Formats: sequence, structure tokens, C-alpha cells
Amino acid sequence: MEEFWDERYSQEEFAYGKEPNEYIKAKLSLLPPGKILFPGEGEGRNAVYAARLGWDVSAFDLSTNAKAKADQLARSQGVTIDYRIHRFFEESYAQHEFDVIGLTYIHPSPDSKKQIHERIDSYLKVGGYIVLEAFSKEHREINRVNPAAGGPSDIDRLYSVEEIKEAFPNYEVIELKRETIDLNEGFGHVGKSSVVRFFGRKKAVSLSQGEDIHSLASHIYAT
Repeated sequence: MEEFWDERYSQEEFAYGKEPNEYIKAKLSLLPPGKILFPGEGEGRNAVYAARLGWDVSAFDLSTNAKAKADQLARSQGVTIDYRIHRFFEESYAQHEFDVIGLTYIHPSPDSKKQIHERIDSYLKVGGYIVLEAFSKEHREINRVNPAAGGPSDIDRLYSVEEIKEAFPNYEVIELKRETIDLNEGFGHVGKSSVVRFFGRKKAVSLSQGEDIHSLASHIYAT
């Protein structure tokens, strides 16, 4: 997998452009800067944009080429981001560390989806937000007509509104919808696409991460 993404990010051109994802951009405009995490961040377009707005930014990806280009982009914009090279499940952030987690086009294998969602949830503070955009299950048919849109061909890696509801049950749903949009993100996401968009606020701390009820209570009352 590292080889695939290192190859994708080996060109001088940024695969998904240097500008932030439009959904990330729109939702960050509604929130005061704090600590934000971008898992699977690629070449850093969202992380650098958030840093320009004054966010304390952390990000990770498995590709060394992605990090090199993200660092290059950050330098060109005069900002600093904490970008680490990790696979999912190798990252080690603190529980409840972040105010916001931004997820754009993260499509895990079916056998790891649930665990990844739980890890992401564990890193977010109570009252924090998830901002997510990913290809919907309907996108597979669109992608057959428009391969330039990108995205996985395995339908189990794609998302439905119902799947997002099940993945994040302890969230106030501010927005959750499937939309057909026109993407213009580098050479990797171009043209008509079907996406799921989710903007949710964490209501409660999940106990799925091994946290006992006493630490849960102390966290809630300290918040």
C-alpha cells in the first residue's frame, strides 16, 4: 500500500491539488481554532489551510512522499504542521486530545473500518467535531462512467448515510447527507461524483476504548 501512495505522490504536481477540500473549508469557517487532526492527510492541503487559519495541526499518512510534499507546502505558506508517517493503528495520540478531526476520502478496508472509527472517536474531545467527506456507495456507478473522479472500486470501502450513523452513534448530527457534486481537486478527483458529507458533534465519550466509568465521569465534569 505504501508503494501505491508513494507512486501517486511522486509527481511534482499535487495529486489532489493544493487547495483545501471545499467541505473542510466550509465547516472550519464555523469553528474557532483549536487542535485539529487530519488522518490520512496525503500532501497536506487541508492541514496547511487549517494552520493558516490559526489551528494547531496534527496529521499523518503512510507515504513518505506525501509528508515531503506536505512539508514543502507548509513552508511555502509560512506555517508549521505536526505531520507524522504512520499507518492507521500505528498512530498514538492521546484520548480526547483534539477539538476537530477532519476526514477526506478515507476509505478503509471493511475489516478495519469499525476499529478505525473507534480510534478516531477516542481522539476527539466531548463537544468536539468530526468533518467528513467520502465517496458514497452510489459513486461506484458514476466512477465507471467518469474514472477521473477517483475513489475505490470496492463497494464495501464506500459509505452510506446509514453506515455513518452506525459508526458515530454518540454524535449530534448537524449535517449528514449524500450529494452529487463536481470535484476539481488536482488530477485525482475530477468531475461528477457522489459523496457522503457528515458534520457531527461528540455528545458522549465511548467506553469502547477501555476507559473506566470513573475516568469517564471525571472527564465529563472537567469539561
